Amino acid sequence: MSETYELDQRAQILLKQLIKQYTHDAQPVGSKNLAQLSGLDVSSATIRNIMTKLEHLGLVDSPHTSAGRIPTQAGYRFFIDSLLEVNDLGHRARKTISDKFNAYQTTSGLIRSASDILSNITQLTGVVSLTHATPAEVRHIEFMPLSEQRILVILVINKDEVHNKVIHADREYSEKELRQASDTLSRYLIGKNFQIAREKLLQELGDLKTDVNSIMEIVLGAMEEVCNDVSSDELLTSGESNLLEYAELSDINKLRDLFNVFNEKKDLLRLLDNCTSAEGVEIFIGSESGYSVLSDCSLVSAPYQINGEIVGVLGVIGPTRIAYEQIIPVVDVTAKLLSSALNSQK
Repeated sequence: MSETYELDQRAQILLKQLIKQYTHDAQPVGSKNLAQLSGLDVSSATIRNIMTKLEHLGLVDSPHTSAGRIPTQAGYRFFIDSLLEVNDLGHRARKTISDKFNAYQTTSGLIRSASDILSNITQLTGVVSLTHATPAEVRHIEFMPLSEQRILVILVINKDEVHNKVIHADREYSEKELRQASDTLSRYLIGKNFQIAREKLLQELGDLKTDVNSIMEIVLGAMEEVCNDVSSDELLTSGESNLLEYAELSDINKLRDLFNVFNEKKDLLRLLDNCTSAEGVEIFIGSESGYSVLSDCSLVSAPYQINGEIVGVLGVIGPTRIAYEQIIPVVDVTAKLLSSALNSQK
């Protein structure tokens, strides 16, 4: 939350108008311009005095190149916590987002759609994490013999994740043997937490003493690789190039560092993981994120759920001068609609 500032109504109106204008054109706002935009019946001298007070409080700043002022990180925080009026997204916009979530998409497909929706609508960078993935559960196992001792393993993980894996066997296996191996693996693994069931099966393979023990051990190794990938943390980003349109982020060194964060993902995953306890939309402005590379950026985020459990966070990253009143409802509604789509998968 922001600090407590003793601002009268005129000061609040001027700060709000300054932020609105700076969001629009990224130019310092002068007292004369503010007088016209605010509609207040006060002199320019009075407005200058109020702006001086706001500057002393650390809510606005004066760039060296202009007599106008720009909002500071503290100014944005006070604006968001005390002055912001969030726009209603509207039925049409909600339907546009909802229509992008196809009930027949896979989990990963829905998450990708959310990232794309966020970047396309906001013209910022969309980010979606799956930070608390549920343990991989095997739904179906099937073998298909190929040539040269190769076998195609077809796995269905969780609700709908289909994975094909080619393994190299120690010898040629007949269709009967492959069916026997598939039946044994299915008996132990289907509908169960893979890691727990795998350990039990490995312990009992010696007692089974079947001719297909070797192929089952090879398959289990391949399945472990697949299931570990399914259960690992994920981060999807979309629209990174949108940030090139903002002058304050155009410095080549800033852009390089920022794009490295998107590529390496671990810092972003850690930051989004901190948002999983939020009850709704959470906003980090500049240094509030704890990462110097994001000191000129804001993150607007919200968690999403499966079966009442928070499994990840989505949001957008852009410059600090984004239109928060427009961005917040987009993030909020997208998180709710993604949750709904994930819970109603067919």
